[in-house]
Amino acid sequence: MSEEITGILEKVHQILEYGDICDHCLGRLFAKRSFGLTNVERGHALRVAHALAYNIPFSEYEEGTCWVCNDLFLQIPYWAEKAAEAAEGIEYETFVIGTRVPPMMTESEEMLWSDLHLENPEPLKSEMNREVGKAVAALTGKRGDPKNPELTIVLNIADDCTELQIASLYFYGRYLKHVRGIPQTHWDCRACRGKGCELCNFTGKQYPTSVEEEIAKVPVEIFQADAGILHGAGREDIDALCYGTGRPFVMEMANPKIRTADLRELEEAINKSAMPEVEVRLESWSNKKTVEMLKSHKGHKTYRILVSVDDRISLENVQNAVSKLNGAWIAQRTPNRVSHRRADLVRKRQVIGIQVLGIENGLYRLEVVGDSGLYIKELISGDEGRTSPSLSEILAAPAKVTELDVVQVDGLSNT
Repeated sequence: MSEEITGILEKVHQILEYGDICDHCLGRLFAKRSFGLTNVERGHALRVAHALAYNIPFSEYEEGTCWVCNDLFLQIPYWAEKAAEAAEGIEYETFVIGTRVPPMMTESEEMLWSDLHLENPEPLKSEMNREVGKAVAALTGKRGDPKNPELTIVLNIADDCTELQIASLYFYGRYLKHVRGIPQTHWDCRACRGKGCELCNFTGKQYPTSVEEEIAKVPVEIFQADAGILHGAGREDIDALCYGTGRPFVMEMANPKIRTADLRELEEAINKSAMPEVEVRLESWSNKKTVEMLKSHKGHKTYRILVSVDDRISLENVQNAVSKLNGAWIAQRTPNRVSHRRADLVRKRQVIGIQVLGIENGLYRLEVVGDSGLYIKELISGDEGRTSPSLSEILAAPAKVTELDVVQVDGLSNT
């Protein structure tokens, strides 16, 4: 034990020979030694022990002379007030402090770590984050939470300013799409790529609106957010309806200055604005983890489609062909219609169930339950042989989907 203590005091002696250093910085270089001490208390104790061990006059640290931090820690009240002022007007309950340290300070402390082979130092920015965080909590009554902060306040020491990063707000529900011809999310104009041109009436959009825009319009205003981003459990074609139980989605509010609202009132406000095109059924508040789960979720989907086939083919033949697809595994090469934006791969998906519901105006009404990712239009048409087996292949005659509606999409069990 005495050799270890002697080694520590020798390192303290070497550190002090570099120049004046404050108790914060001295203590931080031995941050993992002992418990229940702040770095400033640890640094002062080391300074006293060094004077005793070397039998030299003890002198307190003289403020304004620290060559490592330039007495940054004397400015904790200043930075705490600056952070609290920056957060005014933003609704939050949890926060975390981050510090952008000037390069010279970082280089100074890292030089000490390297030269003296220090094993357990704490970075300057870590102590700054902690100490300013405690001061901000005392000023605002908010709770520091580094794991789940609603607001991140970054202290930019060199530029004497703060930067705010507001955590996104999320809510989960299902949407119903009552009209054809609108995409799930915003599409940039193909001609101008979003810049605005005569073809898009200078809107920058390929379509006048989208499910995303209709749902996000009201929440963006309520939460004073920069934008609304829709994360859906898959997507329906532009010409498809989505009804029945609706499609699960999470709506993300980017940089919201307000975080609280009544979910039922929010649902009513969205539907008042978005109907008759889109309707929502909100279920719960959500989070980023749910978005990730939703994107990877492989739930089954149920469709109702109208199919045209050659008039010479009988109902019995169609029913027999459909029965051969029931439970079948389908090999689907990326369809021609999406090959410009999807990798050219062969994917295997299962038809969980398929049946003929009836005939409407000479068209066959089918209900299909399939794996997530099963291309329904190609299951019927065969897509020039890229999907096999297909209804067209089994019938040995052309078959085509003329209308497609999404009836049910399996959601997440826990949101």
